[in-house]
Amino acid sequence: MKALVAYFSAERGNTAKLANTLAEAIGADAFEIKPTEPYTRADLKWTNPMSRCNKEKFGKKDVPIAERVEGFESYDTVFIGFPIWYFAEPNIIDSFVKDYDFTEKKIVLFATSGGTDITKAPDKIGALVSGTVIGARRFTPDETAETLKEWVESLVL
Repeated sequence: MKALVAYFSAERGNTAKLANTLAEAIGADAFEIKPTEPYTRADLKWTNPMSRCNKEKFGKKDVPIAERVEGFESYDTVFIGFPIWYFAEPNIIDSFVKDYDFTEKKIVLFATSGGTDITKAPDKIGALVSGTVIGARRFTPDETAETLKEWVESLVL
């Protein structure tokens, strides 16, 4: 399996921490999905209905991404990580998956959250890609490499 761990992480870095632990545990390449215009703390204040994250989510807006994955076609499995926003993935993740051809790729989702589950994300992302979402799970940012490796081994890859 040639795997890529692509992730978006917001201000606290929880998803980045988890993504890097996962990539190291399974011997995958890591790629941080970054917007062309970085988010500020005010942009991420979900309690403000006029914040950028809310305008993007409720306006169903694409988020321009700063860089592209080199050699994306060479990966057969793509792990996509994100913090859960409004019971699903942030719009930047939708923008990311729309930018690539996932035909014949296996897609595995992982997320961080204080308590919200990942249940809506597989269907939403599955509708945007030609590949197959084969798994999705929410984790804490402090999951061990061993736990993450066991999870990956439990998937049908």
